Amino acid sequence: MTDPETLSVTLVDGYVDEPAHFGVPPYISTYPRYTAGALVDAGVPAESITYHTIDGLRDEQPRWRDVDEADLLIYLGGITVPGKYVGGTPAEPDEVKELAWTASGTTLMGGPVKFGVGDANEGAIETERQDLDFDFVAKGDVEAAAYDLVDNGLEGFGDRMRDVSEVTRWARQGAFVVEQHPNHPEYLICELETSRGCAYRCSFCTEPLYGDPTFRPPETVVDEVDALSAYGVSHFRLGRQADMLAYGGDGEAPNPDALEALYGGIREVAPDLETLHLDNINPVTIARWPEAARRGLEIIARYNTPGDTAAFGLESADPVVQEANNLAVSTEECLEAVRIVNEAGGWRPGEDPAEAPTFGDDAADRLPKLLPGINLVHGLQGERPETYEHNLDFLHRVYDEGLLLRRVNIRQVMAFAGTEMSETGADIAIEHKQQFKPYKRQVREEIDNPMLQRLAPPGTVLPDVHLEYHQDGKTFGRQLGTYPLLVAIPGERPLGQTLDVAIVDHGYRSVTGVPHPLDLNEASLDELEVIPGIGRSRAGDIVVNRPYSSVTDVDVGDDLDLSPFTVASQ
Repeated sequence: MTDPETLSVTLVDGYVDEPAHFGVPPYISTYPRYTAGALVDAGVPAESITYHTIDGLRDEQPRWRDVDEADLLIYLGGITVPGKYVGGTPAEPDEVKELAWTASGTTLMGGPVKFGVGDANEGAIETERQDLDFDFVAKGDVEAAAYDLVDNGLEGFGDRMRDVSEVTRWARQGAFVVEQHPNHPEYLICELETSRGCAYRCSFCTEPLYGDPTFRPPETVVDEVDALSAYGVSHFRLGRQADMLAYGGDGEAPNPDALEALYGGIREVAPDLETLHLDNINPVTIARWPEAARRGLEIIARYNTPGDTAAFGLESADPVVQEANNLAVSTEECLEAVRIVNEAGGWRPGEDPAEAPTFGDDAADRLPKLLPGINLVHGLQGERPETYEHNLDFLHRVYDEGLLLRRVNIRQVMAFAGTEMSETGADIAIEHKQQFKPYKRQVREEIDNPMLQRLAPPGTVLPDVHLEYHQDGKTFGRQLGTYPLLVAIPGERPLGQTLDVAIVDHGYRSVTGVPHPLDLNEASLDELEVIPGIGRSRAGDIVVNRPYSSVTDVDVGDDLDLSPFTVASQ
């Protein structure tokens, strides 16, 4: 029998992306935190637990020694909703196999990888369940498997799901592991779980495989935030649930009182938090219980931080596809839900919430508190050429009504065993790829770009943009939060620093910005010329005629106002 106190354990985070769970940097999912807590609860000393991200192993070869020498290696990962990632690159199947081959000790694999593995982390592909050469694969909860495996002397475990009392302990006991994340503490956001499972059974989604919704009581989530705050975390997202509005109720109807207890409790234990966002809200909940949903949305918008996004799983605006895939919400219901979220959360800091949604010249220069985002999935059963027309028509209706969307997410389906789409596979997505590409570009040009200009016009300020990488002579960065805007800043600035940015121009899903406020006496020519109305020639004149004692000293004519962007310091 192996004594837990003598064990050395290495956790490798290959990152997760599920319908209701995200863990690609700068996010850290619940899996490594809860697994670390389960190990401690089973008797493994916290100082004997080492955590690495897959990117950390890629970047520093000596870290592989921890994989080799550990008594127990636990791999955590799995992509069931593929996307494009900036902060990290999820582990590919061959890399996961290499972990198993390198490890000298016992190996355990878990997370959404249990649902299946494809040839790559992308849409329109088939998947199958594989062990990837690991000794054990957790077909239940990997944290429960880790606890039982250690408790059984590394000889095995029975697949099971953990209960509320266990996750309450493990969430607090495993909070320490965040200190080993390479992004800690300034650029790390913790995904928080409020519930698992879903009341609906959409054909392609893996979330119903967790069963009907089960909720963590508000005080347990608040306790987890308290523990994470003690380890320097100040950014949080309530992202691990299928429907934030249904929290604490029967799994379908809104429960505003539970939301008040949850959000109010978080603010009480973490009064200085910098980010509090959410992810999923089911639009059918808003459409069927509009008044209770409105109260819940108003509570969220009161406690959250600006730029928050409620991801709506419309999936398709085509009624044929909706029926064939058991999609929960109709197009008209989703449109009404978009209206209600705009009215309840579409106000900006400093404004009267009753005037939401706000945009235009009179709007405050910050992002709105809470807006909907639309998810569209292609390759579903029943998809036809008209499907693309239905989706475009819906998006145009939203825009033409003067409503706001934070973003539109378009992807192709992945087919997993256990879902209805496993019978159809990726055949439809593959067949329609040629139509998918021009349609996606049409959405970017006709919806995304004008919507982004409405959402964040020139002069909108994005506080605390973290600079991540250089490309084409620019520095790119993002805020922490749900679906943050990618910001391009002229010139190559030191990476890792954080600065406030004022938006000056818009792409399809990203913006161009300049440091805010931009000092006219120090700004580069490249920074000055991107300010609306300046251009290269005027920027050159501004540089030549420096210094200035005030912004009004700059001769740019009566048609330009530089005050939203610049100052003139002496």
